[in-house]
Amino acid sequence: MLAASAGAEEVVKQGALPDLSINIGGSDLSTDGTVSSTLKIVFLLTALTFAPAMVLTMTCFTRIAVVLGMTRTALGTQSLPPNMVITGLALFLTVAIMQPVYTEMYSAGIAPYLEGQMGDKEALDKSLAPLKGFLLRHARDKDIALFLEITRSEVPEEEKDIPMTVAVPAFILSELNLAFQIGFLIALPFLVLDMVVSSVLTSMSMITLPPVVISLPLKLMLFVVVDGWHLIVNSVVQTYHVGGG
Repeated sequence: MLAASAGAEEVVKQGALPDLSINIGGSDLSTDGTVSSTLKIVFLLTALTFAPAMVLTMTCFTRIAVVLGMTRTALGTQSLPPNMVITGLALFLTVAIMQPVYTEMYSAGIAPYLEGQMGDKEALDKSLAPLKGFLLRHARDKDIALFLEITRSEVPEEEKDIPMTVAVPAFILSELNLAFQIGFLIALPFLVLDMVVSSVLTSMSMITLPPVVISLPLKLMLFVVVDGWHLIVNSVVQTYHVGGG
């Protein structure tokens, strides 16, 4: 062991071992204010980590999922359709509705950035502008004012100057409010049907028979006759088109 240590020291003295250094970003580190390739990869991986949260908070997924879930509850079918089916349908509808926004984001910021026509910060601002516009179009003024007060931000002179930290939560709150309004309108006729069935059974002294045994087939028949899924999906999509989505 002593001989090996002595040999190693001799090699070091002779300069046989190369110099080792760790350079984050390597030759891609630049002094002109642009982000290195390594940091870009880190940012991309971080964005992918938060992708599910962004889908839930910055798209129309929340409204669609809540409306479909409340429709299932109003029908009284409990776990049918399954959560996976509702989530999948909501996800594909979200992609269809948000496609014009994503196309505008790509044309405004991502494509010029990939072609080297924009810097990092400018491309990010240009890309987020269409998304922020979508969020603010579907957010209520009272919700925007609420989160401006919560964040203690000054009221901007122009809508485009509203920060994303205000636009995103205001959009979510507005989406939940409208989703529950739509869900109430969907549940109302089924509630009336349940009350009618219950009253009829009571008048016939059939108290021991659960009303759901009679009302569930009637609700399913009514829902199928009026093509309920088509009407609900079309109505939810139209709320975005009418609103300028």
